[in-house]
Amino acid sequence: MKRFRLISTGAVAFCLAFSARAELVDGVKAIVNDQVITYAQVEDFAGPAIDALRRQYAGEPQVFDQQLDLALSNSLAILVERQLILHDFAAKYNPLPDSVVDEWVQDRIREQFGDRVTAMKTLQAQGMTYEQFRKEIRDQMIESELRRQNVSREVIISPYEVETYYLAHQNDFKVEDEVKLRMIVLNKASDDDTNTPALAREILEKIKEGASFQQMASVYSQGSQQRQQGDWGWVERSVLRNELADVAFKMKPGQVSSVVDTPEACYIMLVEQTRAAHVKSLGEIRGDIEKTLRTQEQAHLEEKWIDSLRKNSFIQIFP
Repeated sequence: MKRFRLISTGAVAFCLAFSARAELVDGVKAIVNDQVITYAQVEDFAGPAIDALRRQYAGEPQVFDQQLDLALSNSLAILVERQLILHDFAAKYNPLPDSVVDEWVQDRIREQFGDRVTAMKTLQAQGMTYEQFRKEIRDQMIESELRRQNVSREVIISPYEVETYYLAHQNDFKVEDEVKLRMIVLNKASDDDTNTPALAREILEKIKEGASFQQMASVYSQGSQQRQQGDWGWVERSVLRNELADVAFKMKPGQVSSVVDTPEACYIMLVEQTRAAHVKSLGEIRGDIEKTLRTQEQAHLEEKWIDSLRKNSFIQIFP
């Protein structure tokens, strides 16, 4: 796809690009049936994505240019699809009553702006008229409803489909060795902090004398699982930093570790259970597989629907 918006990677390039863009901004990028899509419309639709790309690839102009082309191409594809859907609506359904559209607009104003005065000021600052905003809401709602009718309807996934997918994707459901872990985390104040290791040893001694690991975690741990009494649940080796994994995966159920002293923190671990590497059972992941298959089927339905609209439409894309 040729560049239809020129964004500079330098001051001189910016000046040249701005001049070129000024000539193209109202130019036609695509025609879908009797509707025109301009360069400016594609740019505006891609605006949020382009802003994010600028921040993400600020120091990588070549990568930015590649991602920019992709963002603009995707935006054009979405706008073309919208026009196909709107044309299908106009051909098959009666025009929407103004009262229905007005109700949608008022709901959007309340959700997005709070009140009409704020909405008008914001739209004016964005260079958009109320009529343009109203039309945008109308088109969005029509598109959303027709997609719901043609794509998002309930898709029935049979048990046979689930089982077939499960058997064909065994590698996706493999789980490494796991430990059911509780952990007390004590963050160090500095590299030469000696108080934290001393406190960790005191806590460990209390646990050895019979204090509840859960209670000690609730009182002393500074980790994210403090409120869960240090409970990390089932974890694979890859979840833990190497110093902790090397210790945890050598422990037996019910065993408490010694103090694991790292530059940033001190750790005490309790391994409650262990579980060898295995493939998750179908019962564990049936819901996830059904969701995956449903998403795939809906994507297929959408592609089939849009293709049918394309076959009955005139579409021309300009370079």
